[in-house]
Order: sequence, then structure tokens, then C-alpha cells
Amino acid sequence: MTDGKEDKPVDPMDDWASALAEQTSAEAEPAATPAPTAASPVATPAAAAVFPPLAQDAPTGFHNDIGMILDIPVQLTVELGRTKVPIKNLLQLAQGSVVELDGLAGEPMDVLVNGYLIAQGEVVVVNDKFGIRLTDIITPSERIRKLNK
Repeated sequence: MTDGKEDKPVDPMDDWASALAEQTSAEAEPAATPAPTAASPVATPAAAAVFPPLAQDAPTGFHNDIGMILDIPVQLTVELGRTKVPIKNLLQLAQGSVVELDGLAGEPMDVLVNGYLIAQGEVVVVNDKFGIRLTDIITPSERIRKLNK
């Protein structure tokens, strides 16, 4: 059964055109705003109600703010080296295979935090476990310079 209306595809441009026409007509006619009465409260800016003014003296909550981020876990990675291999060679790897890396033996290893280089160091063994002794901490300016390369 049909109710006499044809199913035509809706053109999204028609919706945009009607919305634009409605906006244009609304801007052309200034909206009648009621004058404030004695019973209505005076409007205050939202920013004044939400944000207190900033003081020029030292921040009092600094230790509280830094304390909140001290327990956030980050991923610390130590890279021995990197290499690129074709998928064909990757599929041929088996137990005992040796993969040649671009790093040289005895060369400092990169220490990354969440993927960003922060230091370099050398491998040490402590209580039968591997560790890394940091030999060079990367300064923020060096980090930016390396990112631009």
C-alpha cells in the first residue's frame, strides 16, 4: 500500500540550503529579547563564575599537581639495534637464526621512554640480570634537533 507519497532520494544539499536560508532570515530579523525585569537575576559571565582570578605569587598547588603524575606508568625501552628485512627473509627465520643489527658491539644503547630517546647507556649485569648504566642523558634541545633530522 502506498499513501500517495513518492519515495525520492533525499538530497543533502537541500537540507543545507534550507538551513542556510533559515540562518540568513534569522540574522536579518533581530530577535526580540525581553527586557530584564526586577525579578530576573542579572546575568554574569560564565568565565567569572567558573575560573577564579590567577594570583601573581608562587603556585601553592605545584607539589600536589606534580604528585598526581608521578605514579603514571611509562614504557621504558632499551634498544640494542635496528634493521630492515624483507618479509621473505622474515618468514625464513627459525630457532638459531642470527639477525644482523645496525648497532656495533660495544656501542651505547638507546634508552627510550614512550618511544622518545632520552638517554644512552651501556649494558651491565647485576645479580644475573641485565641492566643499563646511563652514560649520556639527552637534553631537550638535543631531542628536538634529532626529531628534525
